Amino acid sequence: MREGIVPAKADARLVKPQGSIRERMQAAIAGEPVTSPVFAVYDWFVRNRHIDWQPLFDMGLGQINHADLIRYQQPNVEIVETRQEIDGVISRDVRWTTDIGELHEWYMGEWRQEYLIKGANDYRIMQRAWQDTKVLPWDEPFHESEARLGEGGITLGQLDRTPFQKIQIDYAGLERFSIDIATQEPGLLELIEIMNPVKLREFEVALQSPASQIKLWENLTIETMGPHLYRKYLVPLYQQIFALLEGSGKNLQVHYDGKLRIIAEDIQRLPFDGLDSVTPPPEGDMSTAEARGWWPDKFLWLHPTLTWYDLPLQELLANVRQMVKAAGPKRFCLMISEELPSNWQATVPAIIKLLNSMN
Repeated sequence: MREGIVPAKADARLVKPQGSIRERMQAAIAGEPVTSPVFAVYDWFVRNRHIDWQPLFDMGLGQINHADLIRYQQPNVEIVETRQEIDGVISRDVRWTTDIGELHEWYMGEWRQEYLIKGANDYRIMQRAWQDTKVLPWDEPFHESEARLGEGGITLGQLDRTPFQKIQIDYAGLERFSIDIATQEPGLLELIEIMNPVKLREFEVALQSPASQIKLWENLTIETMGPHLYRKYLVPLYQQIFALLEGSGKNLQVHYDGKLRIIAEDIQRLPFDGLDSVTPPPEGDMSTAEARGWWPDKFLWLHPTLTWYDLPLQELLANVRQMVKAAGPKRFCLMISEELPSNWQATVPAIIKLLNSMN
């Protein structure tokens, strides 16, 4: 526990809803009326924000775990990561080495300082890294997650991002990517064409996995591409994915945490089961009522904007109450998915208590 942090304490008078967190989340996903909305936190924060989480779980905070469903066999690349501590912060140095060249990136703490792709030739090296990739099933992370969680939450299977988003966010960065997609850099377009079939193969393998919910970490805000590129590069791949999933009992969740208004109709037409980390303004650009109006049947994983946590407590709770009213009566939950509020000791228990009283 960080020095100076006072742990949250469970309130003996706290009303506990009927059913475990797992049962309530599964019922909500299945479309049953939500009487006591679940408030849950990503497993990443539980691992990386060093506070005393157990009292919050005892109060009724749920947990959303994520587990890899596949792993790669990539014969054309060796990926080596080295770490060192600098002034108490971990620095990570990552090198991708192929027979035609090497790519390099490095991180300071959680933050990437340099991208793998810095110029046109780097796309060729990344193409080589992805050529001849085999996708292998990997069920162990899911089973291990479920065993750890028990009744305290659910595990979502994860398949990273679609290639367009992967290259933009993780390989090239927004500035480099925006220039190269605007100029139709051949190396970039060829890389997308190499990676898209691998992504489809991932879904084919995941059909045999134990996960019923599969997430793509798209981290999408339409400002970074505009509707034309969304329809040109993402929608056709989504449609191929849906063709694979049809009739399988597997549902697709997408992490769409930014501004979505100008593609709201596109999203409506796509059979995503749920939209993850849907956030009202200022991070997003749609209220919960607008989101529910556009997507009446999709599961809304709702993230109260972090700006609400800076308001007086009663205003925060009023906003949460309104969010619940607008999202309901079914297919939603609330979540901590973008960051743990700095004033979590006061705000998170208050939200749990509010939601638990709604039964």
